[in-house]
Amino acid sequence: MCKMTRVFFVNPPENMTPPESDYKPRKPGRRFGLFRLVGRLLENLRHAQAWNPFRWPLLASQVKRMLRTRGLKGTLLRAQQDRSLHVPGPVSERIAVRFDDPEPPGSIPTGEPPRVSLIIPVHGNWSFTAACLRSLASTPCRERFEVIVVDDCSGDETATRLREVDGIRVLRNAENLGFVASCNRGAGAARGEFLVLLNNDTHVLEGWLEALVETFERFPDTGLAGARLIYPDGRLQESGGIVFSDGSGWNYGKFDDAERPDYRFAREADYCSGACIAIPRALFTELGGFDERFSPAFYEDTDLAFRVRERGLKVRVQPAATVVHHEGATTGRDPARGVKRHQEINRERFVERWQEALASQPAPIVDPSSRAEARRARDHRLKGRVLLIDAYTPEPDQDSGSLRLIYLMQCFRDLGYGVTFMPNTLEYSGEYTRNLEGLGIEMVHAPWSRSPGRFFAERGSEFRFVMVSRHYIASRYIGLVRKHCPGARFLFDTVDLHYLREERMAEHLNSAVLRQAAAQTRRSELALVDRADATLVVSPVEKTVLEKAAPGAKVHVISNVHEVSGSRRDWSARKDLFFVGSYQHPPNIDAAEWFVQSIWPLIRERLPAVQFHLIGSKAPDSVRALEGNGVCFQGFQKDLDPWLDGCRLAVAPLRFGAGIKGKVNLSMSRGQPVVATPVAVEGMFAEPGRDILVSDTEAGFADAVVRLYQDEDTWNRVSIHGMENVNRYFSVENARLGLQELLTSLRPGTRP
Repeated sequence: MCKMTRVFFVNPPENMTPPESDYKPRKPGRRFGLFRLVGRLLENLRHAQAWNPFRWPLLASQVKRMLRTRGLKGTLLRAQQDRSLHVPGPVSERIAVRFDDPEPPGSIPTGEPPRVSLIIPVHGNWSFTAACLRSLASTPCRERFEVIVVDDCSGDETATRLREVDGIRVLRNAENLGFVASCNRGAGAARGEFLVLLNNDTHVLEGWLEALVETFERFPDTGLAGARLIYPDGRLQESGGIVFSDGSGWNYGKFDDAERPDYRFAREADYCSGACIAIPRALFTELGGFDERFSPAFYEDTDLAFRVRERGLKVRVQPAATVVHHEGATTGRDPARGVKRHQEINRERFVERWQEALASQPAPIVDPSSRAEARRARDHRLKGRVLLIDAYTPEPDQDSGSLRLIYLMQCFRDLGYGVTFMPNTLEYSGEYTRNLEGLGIEMVHAPWSRSPGRFFAERGSEFRFVMVSRHYIASRYIGLVRKHCPGARFLFDTVDLHYLREERMAEHLNSAVLRQAAAQTRRSELALVDRADATLVVSPVEKTVLEKAAPGAKVHVISNVHEVSGSRRDWSARKDLFFVGSYQHPPNIDAAEWFVQSIWPLIRERLPAVQFHLIGSKAPDSVRALEGNGVCFQGFQKDLDPWLDGCRLAVAPLRFGAGIKGKVNLSMSRGQPVVATPVAVEGMFAEPGRDILVSDTEAGFADAVVRLYQDEDTWNRVSIHGMENVNRYFSVENARLGLQELLTSLRPGTRP
């Protein structure tokens, strides 16, 4: 029995604070313009964990572009508001785990009816059981669960002390049956939709159970999910298991740093340790539970994972569910003695049963210390791995481009590829990073990666496709891809044709300076189109433009992606109208100002009780000053549901720009009619008057808003047809099929 206090440390990076609707300077000395920009540059230098030599040329390029397109004042305002230059430092969280304290909790706050049944088999070692129960009692949990403790004829004080704990059910075996039979007995008494088999020498951490259950919801083909296990000293014990062709197994990442990104994303695994696994109760029953040929223990969890896959389901590790496991506390560590001696015996049984399936498993790793070998074994079920790079980690609550990129990553994943994402800044982005890890995306960020060049040198050979978004980012990586990624195909994702947007802006403002900037951007983008293996655009209009500007280029349309959820409120339950956009984007600033100054007064005369809501982050003073006379500036809103479901309609008064407008797609997907300009609906296949109302004049736009706002029949018709449009042209399935066609056409290993 352990007679000491064991302390482990978990060091998750600090949560990223969402941008506020009203800007508040971090330090008085950096409040204004150029001083703030310089201050942030110096601040970056102090954060060694985010340093990389690629950052500064990019920053210089961004400042240069902003000066060309925004002028000095606009650039200073952008620098004042931009949080992308700030790198949050990590914050340490200390958690002490005592395995030598025999005192159990007085009660465990279970819920009725239970959705999850926690089954804890125990055989002596009461102090460990007490620690496990204390962690269940003290860890907040939103899931309703019951606790079933199966006492496998313990010879110590276990039976007596368990009676002191309220809220648990205790099943006592008349004789020692072993781990396998005890788990099966507990499962037979369970009432929950899900079973969670939990060793008694574990300590659960906050969010563990919610994350495990959510795995089945986020990945519907999951049949079994396992937790990430760490040792009491904080080292990684396992983030999913690998089974080799000889039947031997390996805990992926064992003894490595548990916080490395390699081990923090949800993914398919060969098996997960029975120390903490979740499985639907109906499936466990259907499979007959653990196979008792593996009694008393060892390989029963691996066999169960193979049987789950045999049913066409998948086994996944969920690192967001983190559990401390005192390995060997109940079975010992000596393979020649006690229960542990069954490990080799049961391996032979396992090999005999699964000989055919083992033929497709990877060969044993030659060098256990090689992360490259470990990753190859980890990914053996994949068609290959795709690397995606953008300027920053996608922020889907901030801009439609981020939402599209996340959907594309999911499409790559669903097509059977592993997906790795690297922000050009190499910054950890708090919840945005964690959310992508939860979707099964491997993230690359500081301090684990300090230089894109070093990352490519170490891992370039792993990737079959590399997709980089935006020309000013892609131009920095195509050389690295050609040098370090033999056989990989380079995909240039324009996001939107930047030079087309800049040309239109220059024409709208009649600016010679902006025309020169657009010409420079055009040369840069077309050079990348020429060098890339394929170019992605978001609309057929942009494809036509590129076909003329770069004849012979391989151009594919992969547009915005939206799921149609339908209208949650009818016409009579809604009021007001709104516009949403990121105000770091000049077309959105112009749209807000033009609408409020020229169109809103015409609407206000006829609809005096209606309010107009301006929503979006990084708004300059010119947009904030539009508030008043029925205009409400709302700033950044993390959740748009109140406006998508509560406002009667949305407006998109864009006078220049390029690409597909995600704000228009989003409203239409929610059954919210939209009034827009021709530029705002370009390439959307939307029929004016049917799917959407369109006008490019101030009076016409105002008339359309009033008509749609007052006429319930027109509102209903446009609502229905708008949803049909999104479902037909912008569905997840369309994007998946488009990507599949593109990847099939690009055979790795040769250039076109």
